[in-house]
Amino acid sequence: MSTERIVRAGRELGMRNLGVNAVAARIGVSATALYRHIEGRWELERLVGESFLAELTLRDDPEEDIERHLVSFGGQLRSFLLSHPGLASYVQVLFPRGEAGVRLLLDEVAALERRGYSADAAVVLSGAVASLVTWSAVAEERQSADADPAGYERERDAVTTMIADHARLGQAHSGLPAVTPKEFSRLLLIAQIRGLVSVAPPGRPVGEIVAELSAAGDRW
Repeated sequence: MSTERIVRAGRELGMRNLGVNAVAARIGVSATALYRHIEGRWELERLVGESFLAELTLRDDPEEDIERHLVSFGGQLRSFLLSHPGLASYVQVLFPRGEAGVRLLLDEVAALERRGYSADAAVVLSGAVASLVTWSAVAEERQSADADPAGYERERDAVTTMIADHARLGQAHSGLPAVTPKEFSRLLLIAQIRGLVSVAPPGRPVGEIVAELSAAGDRW
């Protein structure tokens, strides 16, 4: 029994199926024996989650402006999270939770500092983009996990027909371009990033950003 063996078993199960009992069964020991080496579910999740995040290296093209950089950052993060089912939920709960997460945060903060942001503003901006991507990935995973393909297609077709036959919505809907879920997520992320950059350009203090957004949302 070793931490390395526990992590290996956890990785084989994957974040979505991770649990103390599941890891213990895979190794061939009791949960009680496993608790002699880890404190519980939280430590198990951190050990395995950080081992996955350690494999992610964010590419940064210095020629990209801030908007293109953030879109690239978001796209890389989204692809990595979706390639490891359950990892998005791990990141969503708390971040960073270990050395791998800290490294990723430092790398992105450094990339934004090179584009004129202060460290605190870089933390806020990178965190905002990461949160948007993570929420989207979690929602996409849940939809995929809960999907009943036949039922979903039946309901989708019914909704499409209902809208197409609607007196006011039909004509508007027919003029919409066809986009895949992945492309829609990308377009939505770009729109969100443009909004973030417009209110949080390089050099603007975080206090001013928060004050402007707070004033705009006084009726929330």
